[in-house]
Amino acid sequence: MRYFGPLDQALRGLRRAWRFFAPGRLAALILLAALAAAQWIDPAPVEILRTRAFDLYQEIKPRKPPDRTLVAVADLDEKSLAFYGQWPWPRTLVAQLVLALNRAGAAAIGFDVVFAEGDRTSPEYASRFMVGLDDATFEKLQSLDRNDEALAQQIAAAPVVLGQSAATSLVQRQETPTPASSVNTIGNVAAFLPRFPALLRNLPEFESVARGIGVFSLLPERDGIVRRIPTAIAVGEEVFPALSIELLRVATGSASVDIRAGNPGGVNALRVPPLLIPTDPLGRVWVYFTPWNTARTYSVRDILTGAVGAAELRGRIVLIGTSATGLLDMRSTPLESVVPGVEVHAQALDMILANDYLRRPDWVDPAEMLLTLLSGLLLILLVPTRGALVALGIGATVTGAIAAGSWLLFAQRGILFDATWPVGGAFALLGLLVFGSYFREQAEKRRIRGTFSQYLSPALVERLANDPDPVQLGGETREMTMLFCDIRGFTTISERYKSDPQRLTGMINRLLTPLSRAVLDHGGTIDKYIGDCIMAFWNAPVADPAHRRNACAAALAMRAALAELNARPAEEEASEPIRIGIGINTGAVVVGNMGSEMRFDYSVLGDAVNLAARLEGQSKEYGVEIVVGDETAAALGDELALLELDRIAVKGRSEGVRIFSLMGDAQTAADAGFRAARQQQARMLEAYRGRRWDEAAAIAETLLLQPGMPARYYSLMLERIAFFRTIPPPADWDGVHVAATK
Repeated sequence: MRYFGPLDQALRGLRRAWRFFAPGRLAALILLAALAAAQWIDPAPVEILRTRAFDLYQEIKPRKPPDRTLVAVADLDEKSLAFYGQWPWPRTLVAQLVLALNRAGAAAIGFDVVFAEGDRTSPEYASRFMVGLDDATFEKLQSLDRNDEALAQQIAAAPVVLGQSAATSLVQRQETPTPASSVNTIGNVAAFLPRFPALLRNLPEFESVARGIGVFSLLPERDGIVRRIPTAIAVGEEVFPALSIELLRVATGSASVDIRAGNPGGVNALRVPPLLIPTDPLGRVWVYFTPWNTARTYSVRDILTGAVGAAELRGRIVLIGTSATGLLDMRSTPLESVVPGVEVHAQALDMILANDYLRRPDWVDPAEMLLTLLSGLLLILLVPTRGALVALGIGATVTGAIAAGSWLLFAQRGILFDATWPVGGAFALLGLLVFGSYFREQAEKRRIRGTFSQYLSPALVERLANDPDPVQLGGETREMTMLFCDIRGFTTISERYKSDPQRLTGMINRLLTPLSRAVLDHGGTIDKYIGDCIMAFWNAPVADPAHRRNACAAALAMRAALAELNARPAEEEASEPIRIGIGINTGAVVVGNMGSEMRFDYSVLGDAVNLAARLEGQSKEYGVEIVVGDETAAALGDELALLELDRIAVKGRSEGVRIFSLMGDAQTAADAGFRAARQQQARMLEAYRGRRWDEAAAIAETLLLQPGMPARYYSLMLERIAFFRTIPPPADWDGVHVAATK
């Protein structure tokens, strides 16, 4: 039995752990940690996602309205405003409304409005601004009872709860002491409640006789939707009840509202005897909405005219509010995009009286986080060891169970359990793990292809990988674009490294890598490396309608890559810049598997291939980096910056062809300076072929000095012109230059 020492066993254990976690599981664990951290921090997007899910639950299963609600709304609606005039109404009219509700037997009357100022229609106030009053009439008006006194008398006689508004600035009347709150606090309750600097209060003569005073301000969520309402707020260290809570206290005859808070748990109990109301740690209650119930809403006009009386209002809590658009008290809820604010208070009262709450107990937050972690770990453990379909089945089971559990808690117990983050996290982890496995498989295939491509053509390896049929010798005729790229002065460079061929190999590899990448990035196929030469082609094995343009774009990219290499030479390389020559030509060739029955490669044959190789050789002769054949240039037109150089019969061919220099991309072609230079170049060639040597030489000398133009080329043309001045060409000369070298 072979013995492994402790160190060896530890190393084997580490290797097994690495194989287990890397790379997909490790990435999934990092993602799971990020998901858990976001759930703990609870930023705005997480909260909005959670509350929108709770909205969906309410849309699917809204609260069932009672057969006869104990809450009614006296609506200052458009009909009432049209009949009695714009708001605010005279306080005497409001007093008549309180009297009518009290006589009808309302259990409590709550105002969702605030009377912060005196009545401007009151006789003693309005008479100050009347024009043409005699003294006797003025004194008579001043002696009449004030409208505010009439309302105060009715408030004192009825179970009225006045409304106050939470203010964001110090608008509180400092000269008047704040009435004692009906809230009895246990613990530091004010530290947890929504806090405001002041209250917008009613006139003291109203507050001093009212049965209760409650704050009607609603606090929408970050997305503007009202889902929770405060049961109380804090102003300084004082705690004031919400309008709905104070109405319950008055309606039940309770002496106080009891609120208890624990530190650091926040508010944990609110009691309006005999009712116990569950709140969140900030003293807010989730409202379980019903669809807007207009059956319990009565127009104030109908109440004042007697059309609505005791049969509809006796024993009910009546909220006085408005649905009139102009009074700007409209809200959004999970079920309604627009609803009067008074309806939100009515729904909250209905929910409390029906004991049909929505709750998020203290255990929910840690349970949600634990579920996110456990479900994530389960997926990380199982998914990488299973196939894609099994993994999807596992993910669907896990997420389905979470979503179903969340729904059942809501539907059966009114508990708001967030499934969005655990489910969303599970989907994110599942996607990462499944696609991670897929990409790992693809990476392994690429590794195998890369290994065999060292020995066979990459195109052939790909065809062998995708087509299991045995390959055969032969090919097809196709129009293609070929590119040859060669290093200038490679013999001299090699001589420098004759004592250290390894450094020469490193230099060549460093050079050929970015040049090859330029070919591949532009859709080309690298046929072979011939020493320091790259042979590539386009439009095979995959069809490429833009093969001419892509070949030229690859040549420009190769030129740019070489410039970058020369700008940052390796430490072991010579300081002289490396130069290349590129030849591009288009034509009909045969492409396919070429070679013998023992060994073959995917390659091209044809006259157009040979011409491309010859054009690469002529780049040195003409002093340009990229030489393009006539067929390639003719198809491109003005798309790229092409400059005609000459008509030439390359070595081994008797027929002359036009050759061009590729000077730049489409931006260069559109440059006004280049277009002008190209026109001068055309004039020079026309004069040269027309034997107008003086004109041709003058233009060549001008272009020779122009930045960006090939100076070596114009020096060559000036040498030819000087030669032809001495020894003119034959009479049948057609301007074709016969190349003496390859």
